Amino acid sequence: MPPVIFSTAGQLRGFVRRVMIRGMKPTNPLLAVVALLIAAASPHQVRAQTTTPPPSCTASSDAAVQCFVANAVTTGLTTPRYGMTLTEFQDYGVAVTKILQTDQTYLVLVGLSSAIADALPPKNADGTFDSTAQDTAIAQIVAAAATDGFIWPPSGTTLQDLQWFTQDLVNAMNVNQQVLQILTPGVTLRIIDSYVITATGSDGTVNWPQVNASLATLVANFISSGLVHLTPSLTTAQLTAFVTALAQTISTYKVATNRTAL
Repeated sequence: MPPVIFSTAGQLRGFVRRVMIRGMKPTNPLLAVVALLIAAASPHQVRAQTTTPPPSCTASSDAAVQCFVANAVTTGLTTPRYGMTLTEFQDYGVAVTKILQTDQTYLVLVGLSSAIADALPPKNADGTFDSTAQDTAIAQIVAAAATDGFIWPPSGTTLQDLQWFTQDLVNAMNVNQQVLQILTPGVTLRIIDSYVITATGSDGTVNWPQVNASLATLVANFISSGLVHLTPSLTTAQLTAFVTALAQTISTYKVATNRTAL
């Protein structure tokens, strides 16, 4: 269940505190440093031309972040990616600082990122590297989380920013698979997958009405037993919708990577 993911994210709160994200004020300069270091963790980088930083780096917090990003690119600390120009990368840096100043949104994205890196690695069933299926899963899961009310793009950001932020986190976590296998943050996705497997016929066809009904019952049972506690902003219907969306994403990922199970 997604709250199980969030429970796992709770295990990662120590990590979040260690990098001094939680509780930071917008004026704290370390926030921008942390934001860029998270973005810089992605191995998929493409060198881009540098430009002159904004004329006044102290005009606003956004200008300060833009200057930091421009200087980081100039010195080779990081490089734009995802097809961004330097200006777009600077804007993304600003968006990341806004995401980090949220509470629920960034914690949910950290939890989801660890689950994705653990259960949906960038590898095919035969062990060959393939990031496409994982990237697709990231986009689908973040979109579903936004649609079902688990996350919200903070003012000045977009859903695309949330997806890029999550992809940066996942890319960084992909190189720590042995640690993630110990923590097993992807257990929720594997539980959901077990229902997909049960409803899959010998010809590989998934009986989705069966999956959806089973997952709806699972959600209801978890809530009634007290294993899952809904927040005031979430309903059973939203949680059920998110879980069934995760099941669809898991199935798509398995087909793309030729897996029979996560």
